[in-house]
Amino acid sequence: MTRNSKAKPDEVLFTKKSMESMFNVMNIAVLCVDHELNIRFINQSAESLLDISANRAINFSISELILNSEELESVLFDAIQIQNPYTQRRAVFKLYDGSSVTVDYTVTPWQYDNWPRLVIELYPLDRFLRIDRDEAFRSHQQVTRQMVRGLAHEIKNPLGGIRGAAQLLARELPTAELQEFTDVMISETDRLTSLVDRLLGPKSLPEPVSTNIHRLLERVRTLIHMESTAAIEVDRDYDPSIPEVTVDPELLIQAFLNIARNAVQSLREVEIQVAHTEPSWKPHLKFTTRTLRQHAIGQDFHRVVIKVDVQDNGKGVPENIRDQLFFPMITGRSDGTGLGLSIAHSIVHQHGGTIEFESEPGETIFSIILPLELTNELPA
Repeated sequence: MTRNSKAKPDEVLFTKKSMESMFNVMNIAVLCVDHELNIRFINQSAESLLDISANRAINFSISELILNSEELESVLFDAIQIQNPYTQRRAVFKLYDGSSVTVDYTVTPWQYDNWPRLVIELYPLDRFLRIDRDEAFRSHQQVTRQMVRGLAHEIKNPLGGIRGAAQLLARELPTAELQEFTDVMISETDRLTSLVDRLLGPKSLPEPVSTNIHRLLERVRTLIHMESTAAIEVDRDYDPSIPEVTVDPELLIQAFLNIARNAVQSLREVEIQVAHTEPSWKPHLKFTTRTLRQHAIGQDFHRVVIKVDVQDNGKGVPENIRDQLFFPMITGRSDGTGLGLSIAHSIVHQHGGTIEFESEPGETIFSIILPLELTNELPA
């Protein structure tokens, strides 16, 4: 009895399932295409990178997923014909949804059931550049916070002395009219002390509990409506499948609220400017929640994170302050303190997360990215 060298269907299926299982646990984005360059498999990292689900991507041609795929298709056909691997550096792919990613990629030929297939591994440079930028920012912010703490100590000590002296002086003054001056001194020292305290950010570590992220956003939406004198439309696009997350609810509400208030201020400025020229323009705010898979925050890699977008149609973030936007006292408004976004970033950082933003006139999106589970060791 001779042994059939061809694998049985069950064995082929097992091999295919084993490879797909292996690809799915990899942090590298992996696509498999057939000899016609139709997608036959996409792992979870590739879903996240290319912003498309596996169910939707399967049977797409590579040209439908990557719009500028001419050079890539030429490489893939060559790899099929000569059965040699190929590597390309710093390729920019324009995706079907209009976004783009910069990647290094490798192509490896693979035979499946007597038909050639290709394994494409994508290494996103955008992610690595963002990790480097986040780490540099965190390091810079740590130095800044230490400087602010030292400066705050030097400021608060004499403020306390001034306030005490003003209180003693108030007791010796003969008339209430003169006491008005000491009242001003006391109230101003209190205001400066409060400002210094706000510069220092949150005074305590988070007290995490299991929380529905949408309940926090609804609280913020209610507060925005109560604070706003003008009618601001607030849309919500929530992902109902997001599980509860372990966070400090009050701190996170403060972070979301600071970002939303910043957006409202931008909307008010545009509303004043276009009140006569563009009467059809309406202020618009939108909250969106999604989950992302295989996402890096700093040097930490998370299998699942929560992404909360706060989007507005205001004037955008001025170009000259974008690199320092989350530092204390940095603001694009003449009446701003520059503390709201700094405090928000500190709170999110304490939760092991980060804040990113994209901005142009007419559309600004702040993205708060949080790990699904808060780690036991929290950043200071």
